[in-house]
Amino acid sequence: MAARAAAADLAKISNLGLGKNTLAQISAFRKRADDAKRQLAQLQQQKTDVDFAHYNKLIRNKDVVSQAQKILAEFKPVTYDVQAQLKAIDAFESKAVEQAQATASKIEAELKDLKATLKNIEEARPFNQLSVDDVVAARPEIGRTVDEMVKKGKWTTPGYDEKFGNLSAI
Repeated sequence: MAARAAAADLAKISNLGLGKNTLAQISAFRKRADDAKRQLAQLQQQKTDVDFAHYNKLIRNKDVVSQAQKILAEFKPVTYDVQAQLKAIDAFESKAVEQAQATASKIEAELKDLKATLKNIEEARPFNQLSVDDVVAARPEIGRTVDEMVKKGKWTTPGYDEKFGNLSAI
């Protein structure tokens, strides 16, 4: 577990372009981990021995001090099985890694598409250099629609005057 904690590069993780929710969860986890490390360091620096001779001098009831000394001598810390928590952490970690990889691959695919689109835009001819034949070749349905309208004798496009105004007076 310590080896895995040392291997996590949280600065690199935050630069992967993950979602806001994922980044919030990672930063909350990072804050809790830093707080736990700080508290552990503070507790390890504290003095843990008890001077019972000092308390024997201060307290008249020596039985209280001897009982406290006996309880402290008999005290054994309880050990907890943390395997369930470790499994939950591993499951969370694997899910987070899976989501990060999926997000990274999705971003790479989108970036590839955007680069291709940018290349197409950069290589495209200016609009004023396009001919009617170029437009019909690119969008054949426009040519079919125009042919259909000419066959029916329609020389105006429905909705054109409402949208752009009638320029025939000019």
